[in-house]
Amino acid sequence: MAGDLRDEDDDDEARLVARAGAGDNAEPLSVSDLAQALKRTVEDRFGFVRLRGELSGVKRAASGHLYASLKDEGAVIDAVMWRGGAARLAFAPEDGLEVIASGKITTYPGRSKYQIVIERMELAGEGALLALLEKTRQRLAAEGLFDAARKRPLPFLPATIGVVTSPTGAVIRDILHRLADRFPSRVIVWPVLVQGQGAAEQVANAVRGFSQMPQEHPDRPDLVIVARGGGSIEDLWSFNEEVVVRAIAASTIPLISAVGHETDTTLADHAADRRAPTPTAAAEMAVPVRAELAATLADFAHRQRRCAMAPVTLGRERLAARAERLPDAQTLLQRQAQRLDELGEMLRRALEGRATAGRERLGALRLGPAVLERGAREAARRLAAARLGPELVLRPLAERRERLAALARLAGQLHPDRVLARGYVRVTGPGGASVVSRVAASAEPRLMLHFADGTLDVAPASGSGPAAQPAPRPGPRAGPRTNPRPRPDAPASRQDDLFG
Repeated sequence: MAGDLRDEDDDDEARLVARAGAGDNAEPLSVSDLAQALKRTVEDRFGFVRLRGELSGVKRAASGHLYASLKDEGAVIDAVMWRGGAARLAFAPEDGLEVIASGKITTYPGRSKYQIVIERMELAGEGALLALLEKTRQRLAAEGLFDAARKRPLPFLPATIGVVTSPTGAVIRDILHRLADRFPSRVIVWPVLVQGQGAAEQVANAVRGFSQMPQEHPDRPDLVIVARGGGSIEDLWSFNEEVVVRAIAASTIPLISAVGHETDTTLADHAADRRAPTPTAAAEMAVPVRAELAATLADFAHRQRRCAMAPVTLGRERLAARAERLPDAQTLLQRQAQRLDELGEMLRRALEGRATAGRERLGALRLGPAVLERGAREAARRLAAARLGPELVLRPLAERRERLAALARLAGQLHPDRVLARGYVRVTGPGGASVVSRVAASAEPRLMLHFADGTLDVAPASGSGPAAQPAPRPGPRAGPRTNPRPRPDAPASRQDDLFG
């Protein structure tokens, strides 16, 4: 009983760790699970809705998406329109516009909000005037009067500017003043009514009058400005008339429309080659600033001088950049220096280790008389084993003597006089050089014939030489042999011509 009471007390008290209670078989939902369940429920219940409300907090993100709020007197709902739908809007959304938005309701879990994703948005409560204006715009646009391909570029520096406006209003003074400040130009004013009965016809006739001037006419402008000050939509209605729009679209001269203030838009703005938010802005578009032109020319001259020096400057920059990328000597030698330090340390340790080992071996030898005597006996034993004797010297001499005798025998066999004993004769000139051809023999003044038993001195066919002198017989290896002495009873011989 006490245990049951204790369990009941524990259930009533706050617990640190969550535990499933009796009969509790449902897992707790996460916040994301709940948000997704709500999102599915809302989207299933409100698949497609149309809301009427006033735009508030209109903001276009850099991505092109449009964010705003739709509100009435009792509630407000966030709205988002993705980039594709926002790009197809027929008007520019602004705060305070009453619209009808079509889309689906969904939730945004990141902020626990519900919102409408707008697929289509239209203006609500259009008046008869705005409805007529929109119908006229659509009809003229369908004819191609507002096509971007019809737009012409404005002349850079027009010599004459035509202005279609009221000659007594502040607009013409603003235009003239702004032109004088920027770039003084010749201005021709075509005075017209800009409001009321007949204003549209006068504006159209002025535009057509400038266009119908011949090209060579001195007063034909290079640019036309159609201008009027601000006002209500009724005041600006003349510039929404079809006759004005068609005259502007048919103009042969580039035209700027400067009707109303920056927020005012008329059909004339769509048909003109360029729309200016104000008449003063139209004057700024018409001509450049003379001081800026002078500065531009000076800048061109400066750039010309810079272009002339560009190769030198570029070469210097490249050289400096490459020099900066080259590593310094210290960086290149860091690894080698580190390796040198390591080797030096290794050498020092090796020398110390070797010296230590040598000291240890020297200490182990224990040098004394007995060690010296043992070393002397070992050296004497090795000397006695060498057995030094005469044969160590005589053997190389005998080998060299045998090689010399073999060379002498080979020289005797290859001697040129060796073949004279077999009946051959060797012919030499006065210098002792051998003569081996008839042409060479005929060019010599004397010839010497070497036989096995002596030599014979002869002359070529052009003369006869002295009698042959006996020469000693040459030995086998001692050069040419000498002739033997003639006997007393031998008959005297006469030298004959060798070639007779």
